[in-house]
Amino acid sequence: MQVCVSREYLILLAGLIKCMKKKLKWILAVLVVVFALFQLANPERTNPPVVNDLMTSSPPPAPVATMMHAACYDCHSNETKWPWYSHIAPVSLLVASDVNEGRRNLNLSDWPTDPMRAAKRLEDMSEKIGYDEMPPGKYTAIHRDARMTDDQRKVLTGWLDGEAARLKAQAAK
Repeated sequence: MQVCVSREYLILLAGLIKCMKKKLKWILAVLVVVFALFQLANPERTNPPVVNDLMTSSPPPAPVATMMHAACYDCHSNETKWPWYSHIAPVSLLVASDVNEGRRNLNLSDWPTDPMRAAKRLEDMSEKIGYDEMPPGKYTAIHRDARMTDDQRKVLTGWLDGEAARLKAQAAK
């Protein structure tokens, strides 16, 4: 079986391709301009002063402190290390939103001085870490050092539960 393509069809096809290339160039140019303008709307990336840090109030053992700094402090403290991609929109909007939400929910740099409130926060942290809700997968996908093994989770939740019990006992005195 032989396929015969007429010259008119080839000319028509070449014209369509040329037209599509022009449209693709315009679409690409518009996308570049939108991306450039998007950079002007970058959110603030701030690290307010530390008020009362958990590490100062209830110093954990060194391995626990290391785990917490790797897995918690970028979103849940005023000591955020802003990575390079947090300066490029639209990713910057997501990162800033996640950090602001993390600080609103739990700020380790503004730790309560009341032992009962501190104990409650430690228990809440232990529950979320124990149920593998924290740190979130979208964070650990990029930050390998924030990934915790089951043993590390047990060590961390064990310290959190023990410190919560110690603070409750202290408050009861």
